[in-house]
Amino acid sequence: MIDRWFPEIRDRRVFSWALYDWANSAFATTIMAAVLPNYYSSVICRDLPPATASSLWAYTNTITMLIIAVMAPVLGAMADFYGAKKKFLTFFLLLGAAFTASLYFVGPGDWVWASLLYIVAGVGFSGANIFYDSLLPHVAPAHRIDQVSVFGYALGYLGGGLLLAVNLAMIQFPAVFGLTSPIQGVQWSFVSVAIWWVLFSYPLLKNVPEPYSPPRALAAVNPIRIGIQRTLKTLREIRKYRELFTFLIAFWLYNDGIGTIIKMAVIFGTEIGIGQGHLIGAILLVQFIGIPLSLLFGRLAHWLDTRTAILIGLAGYTLISIGGYFLYHAWQFWLLAIFVGFVQGGTQGLSRSLFGSMVPRRMSAEFFGFYDISQKFAGILGPFVFGVIAYLTGSSRWGVVALVFFFLSGAWLLTRVDVEAGQRLAAQEENL
Repeated sequence: MIDRWFPEIRDRRVFSWALYDWANSAFATTIMAAVLPNYYSSVICRDLPPATASSLWAYTNTITMLIIAVMAPVLGAMADFYGAKKKFLTFFLLLGAAFTASLYFVGPGDWVWASLLYIVAGVGFSGANIFYDSLLPHVAPAHRIDQVSVFGYALGYLGGGLLLAVNLAMIQFPAVFGLTSPIQGVQWSFVSVAIWWVLFSYPLLKNVPEPYSPPRALAAVNPIRIGIQRTLKTLREIRKYRELFTFLIAFWLYNDGIGTIIKMAVIFGTEIGIGQGHLIGAILLVQFIGIPLSLLFGRLAHWLDTRTAILIGLAGYTLISIGGYFLYHAWQFWLLAIFVGFVQGGTQGLSRSLFGSMVPRRMSAEFFGFYDISQKFAGILGPFVFGVIAYLTGSSRWGVVALVFFFLSGAWLLTRVDVEAGQRLAAQEENL
C-alpha cells in the first residue's frame, strides 16, 4: 500500500534524494538531540552546575546557527550562479562528518573543545541542508512536492532512529560491541554517525543530476563577490514575492519553538534529573512514531491543504510547550516525546514543501538559502532565550513556556499567507 500512496519509492532520483534525509538524520538524532547533549551535560561539564551546562549548550547552538545564518544566502547564490549545488553539498557533508568523528576525542572538562567541534560539525550539517533542500523542486513533480518532502522526513526518522537504537545499545551494553565502558560507547557513537552520514549520501551524489544552469563566463569572477551581489539582488527583489516573504517570517517564528525543543529537550531532562536511558529511549521513540505520522501528514495536506496541516501541527506544539513546564518525572518525558513524534516530521516536512512550491526553480538554492536563514535565526533566538532564562532563574521551565509565543505568533502569520498567489507568481517567474 505504501508504494501506492507514495510512488516516490519507485522513482530512483526521488528515492536517492530522500535517502539523504536517512543519512543526515543520524546527526540530528545522536549528535543534536540525544547522545551528545546528555554527554555534554553529565560528563564534559560534570564539574559545572547543571543550569550552567544547559546555558553553555544553548549558547553553543546559538553560535552555530548564527554562523550558518550569515553564510546561507551567499552560499545559495553562489551555488545557483555556478550550477554547483551538489559540489557545495558534498563539501559541507564531508566537513560535518569529519568534525563529528572528531568528537570521539572529547572528555571530561573539555567543554570548550567540544563546543568548537560541534559548531563546525553543525555548520557542515546545516550548510549541506541548504543544497539538499534546494534540490527538492528539481526532483519532485509539482503536484507531489508535499508527499516527496514528508517522504524524506519519514526516511530520516527511520534512518536516524535505527542508528540511534544501535548507539543506545552501544552505551547500555558496551561489552557486546567489544567496548570497555558506556563512555567508550558514546565516543564510538559519534564515529558511527560520521560513517553513516557519508555512506548513505552516496545515492544522492550518484543518481540525482545537477540541475541545469545556463553557461556563464566564469573567468576572473570572484565567487564570494558574485554570491554577495546575487544575495543583495534577491533582497531587493523579494518584495515581489510577498507571500513567500510572509511565510518566511511565520516559519522563522514557529520554527524557533520547534528547533529549541529538538536541541534542548535532552539537556533539560538531564537538568531535572531524568536518567540517560529514559532520555535517549524517548528520543528514539520519537523517531519511530515520526515515520508513519510524517507520511500521514502528507496525506493530511492532500485531504485538507498544506497550510491547514501545518497549523494542526503547531497547535500540538503549543500544548507540548505548556506541558513541558509541568515536567518532573520520566513517564511525563516519554508522554511528551510521543506528542512530539505526532507533529514534528509532518510540520517540518510540509513547511519545506510549502516554501518549495512558491519558489522559482531557477533560483532554488538562492531562495532556500533564505529559508535556511529562517531556520538558523530560529536556532539563534530560541536557545539564547532558553539559556538566558536558565541562567537567571536557575531553572529552564520558564524557557519552555516562552515557546508558546513563537508557536502562536507564527501560526497567526501563516494564516495571512495567500499560498495560491505565491505559487502563481513562482510559475510566472519560471516561464520568463
